[in-house]
Amino acid sequence: MAKITQIFLLISCCLLFSCKKQTNIILGAEKTEIYLPLIKDKKIGVIGNQTSMITSTHLVDSLLSSGIEIVKVFSPEHGFRGKVDAGVKVEDRIDIKTGLPIISLYGKNKKPYSKQLEGIDILLFDIQDVGVRFYTYISTLHYVMEAAAENNIRVIVLDRPNPNGHYIDGPIRKNGFESFVGMHPVPIVHGMTIGEYAKMINGENWISKKCDLTVIEMENYTHDIHYELLIKPSPNLPNTRSINLYPSLCLFEGTNVSIGRGTDYPFQHFGTPYLRSNYSFIPKSGEGSKYPKYENIECFGTDLRFQENYLTALNLNWLIDSYNNCPNKERFFNNFFDKLAGTDKLRLQIISVKSANEIRESWKEDLNKFKLVRKRYLLY
Repeated sequence: MAKITQIFLLISCCLLFSCKKQTNIILGAEKTEIYLPLIKDKKIGVIGNQTSMITSTHLVDSLLSSGIEIVKVFSPEHGFRGKVDAGVKVEDRIDIKTGLPIISLYGKNKKPYSKQLEGIDILLFDIQDVGVRFYTYISTLHYVMEAAAENNIRVIVLDRPNPNGHYIDGPIRKNGFESFVGMHPVPIVHGMTIGEYAKMINGENWISKKCDLTVIEMENYTHDIHYELLIKPSPNLPNTRSINLYPSLCLFEGTNVSIGRGTDYPFQHFGTPYLRSNYSFIPKSGEGSKYPKYENIECFGTDLRFQENYLTALNLNWLIDSYNNCPNKERFFNNFFDKLAGTDKLRLQIISVKSANEIRESWKEDLNKFKLVRKRYLLY
């Protein structure tokens, strides 16, 4: 167990962001006086990863040191230590130090099997999300809640801030475009913490049977706080800038444009071999991006690392301009784009030369309806 703790401490120290002093937020995971009595003498399953930290101690270590019986650990996309490439399946394994089974929810199954939940009384969910529909931790949350409800298991969510919680934007996912990167009819940027989102999953009946849900709320948090993460939530979101740019730039994953996977600055620049620019980068294979788009090929594009503006809305101009400058427009979009957008309308609007303002106006009515629904589940 000491070895696991040392590994997570090393990860934490290596991935500290340069951040401004912020309000003294008390995380749900830090409010042990509230949730330890709820799980004492129970058999616990933990859904967590490298972000499941209580100051300098991992949640698993903290619970074991408090005498809590952990039966299994479940991990989301990118694995328990958050180092696996996006979209790459993760295998189950046994932790050699503790003997705890680590069950992947991004491998042979994304929803826990009933057999995997045998002997568990409570599932404790503690994963740092980034507030974006296609970031798959909320999809894992959905399946955990659904499986728990079907097997009469209580779920406790330890709430964490949403670093993109200061705005709501993008098209609503439409019927017929359901996928693991778009399970729910919400906009691309939903403006909710993971605890609030769990309440919405229950309240909107997105699972067949309501889950016995408890959210351990934070203190001193509001959606207006500029919250900067201390640990990167996935391999290609290494800092605050990338997390803020992620909702806008991830749409490029459904095109022939690279967002810098395989470089030192993923989700902080974008480019292709065909764009004209004085700025360029060359994607290389490495940890967290073994087969990047345009591997070993020079890409020309736009450097966003030093832009002054902190985004409070999706930037569509980068996408529109890249499409307009593509010499072979039929190959610009791939089959993944509509899944990320949650609709085919955005792609068709770009092809039909709609402006960013015209596209944004088409979301307005749906976003206003969503905001009314969202309001019912807000905790802060």
